[in-house]
Amino acid sequence: MTLELSPDELLSTTRAVRRRLDFDRPVPRALIEECVDLATQAPTGRNRQRWHFLVVTEAAQRREVAEVFRRALARGEAAPLTRDDLVRMNVQPGTMSRVFDGVRYLADNVHRVPAFVIPAVEGRTDTASAEVQAGTWGSILPAVWSFMLAARARGLGTVWTTAHAPLERELSAILGVPYDDVMLAAFLPLAYTLGTDFKPAVRVPRDRVLHWQRW
Repeated sequence: MTLELSPDELLSTTRAVRRRLDFDRPVPRALIEECVDLATQAPTGRNRQRWHFLVVTEAAQRREVAEVFRRALARGEAAPLTRDDLVRMNVQPGTMSRVFDGVRYLADNVHRVPAFVIPAVEGRTDTASAEVQAGTWGSILPAVWSFMLAARARGLGTVWTTAHAPLERELSAILGVPYDDVMLAAFLPLAYTLGTDFKPAVRVPRDRVLHWQRW
């Protein structure tokens, strides 16, 4: 069963869900497979279709993966923020404190999330040119966003995270992924949401991001 959302509603209310994940309700395998089927319809550079989606639902495996996620989150380094970054991040007062509270809540409870979806892409970009990086990430990102939209339409919540990155090699070993050939692009907790009444976010005004003819 899908939610009755118009395309505009779906696009404007697919939020990063951290605090409203239902830890007690399993997500059916068939539902995840539907989302993956839709994700693989996303456009991809040169039609190479290098996407992969690893799904972890078994309890012991989730605990092991969750522990790596928490340790990696503690080790992660964020890019330095500019003054413009700070303005955009705080366009609505209190937003960032809520985001950080949500990150802490998710970290504390990540082992309780019923499913992890870890999108991966063939080909590492660690030392690649900007052109190669753009092509690789430009392939996997549309597929993952399509997955997240499909999940939202089915009453499921996700949040794009890359917290696993500092320990990607360790996570790859746990999951049997050939690290030298495949990148774990993201780490998506997946669960039914507590309620489905998500709203559009407050963003910076259009005139701050829209440019006509020239910058």
